[in-house]
Amino acid sequence: MIPSQQIAIIEAFDAARAAQPRLPAIEIAERLSISEGELQAARLGRDVWTLPLSPRDIAAYLPQLGRVKALTRSRLAVLEQTGDYPELSGGEHTGLLLDPGGLDLRLLYTNWHWACLIRDPMPDTSTQEAQWRWSLQIFNQHGCAVHKCFALENPLPRPWGALAALGTRDTPAFTQSMPRLKRPLPEAPTLASEWAAMRDVHQFFALLQRHHLERIEANQLMEGRYTQTLPVNALETVLQHASLRALPLMLFVASPGCVQIRTGKLPTPQRARGWLNLFGEQFTLHLDDTAIDQVWQVSKPNRDGGVTSIEAFDAEGSLVLQLYAQRQEGRAERREWRQLLDELGSQEAVA
Repeated sequence: MIPSQQIAIIEAFDAARAAQPRLPAIEIAERLSISEGELQAARLGRDVWTLPLSPRDIAAYLPQLGRVKALTRSRLAVLEQTGDYPELSGGEHTGLLLDPGGLDLRLLYTNWHWACLIRDPMPDTSTQEAQWRWSLQIFNQHGCAVHKCFALENPLPRPWGALAALGTRDTPAFTQSMPRLKRPLPEAPTLASEWAAMRDVHQFFALLQRHHLERIEANQLMEGRYTQTLPVNALETVLQHASLRALPLMLFVASPGCVQIRTGKLPTPQRARGWLNLFGEQFTLHLDDTAIDQVWQVSKPNRDGGVTSIEAFDAEGSLVLQLYAQRQEGRAERREWRQLLDELGSQEAVA
């Protein structure tokens, strides 16, 4: 990035934040037609510092950061949760932060390209003085946010200071992301038999890889057997009914390198500024459901009688949001969940 570009980005960022102090960085980046990573990299040395650590070392720091707001976004959904990260487990390429009901994440390190520490001035209306909001943010090679965590404790826990001491001005090199190209639906003659043979839902990822399929392509190939299309508004219907029936669900929101899962009962869905929102005590889900292109009901066999999910996709075929009923390993899927989905299917048949 040449100096004149950097100056122009910083000036535009400062002007946008002066007008709207809480305007998300991603919206400022979209106005400038750059990635969010490029926007933050332009601030290096002023309010942003590169963290010269491996993805696994970054992940190992998360449980030390105290109470945070953890945020993961797909193209059309944003999941925010407050809490403390659990201890890290996993291997060289994937990390696990396992806390069902709390901060529960799956990390894919191969898509972690740049980690940085950011401080943003936040005006304090009670004192008219600026307070700093610190965050640790991770981006992929295209400058798309993988995961973010914002400090909530004051004073900051010491590990934040330890990270700040490591910060550098090393500039990341981002590459342009290419749009997903649609292709004719491929053939997969053995997909149905291999799907039927699954005994664990985690085998599904290997199934997709063996057949070189996108998730939405597998759904299309199995339509009428293990999958069925639903109208887009079915997603809101499911969330409303689950809330009314106090049916605990698992909400999966995935970025390019992180899956964040919220498990528990749902508040009543609310609309604000065109988005569908769940405002819970320890979490918030924002969903731009007007831009969702397809919704699917998907059944996968397992040792416990099978599980069923609702999956929403955008126009490019990217997964936006995935819903399951809360379930413990070794137990059958909740009857209330299957009843809700059966009712949904009956309504569609009548329509």
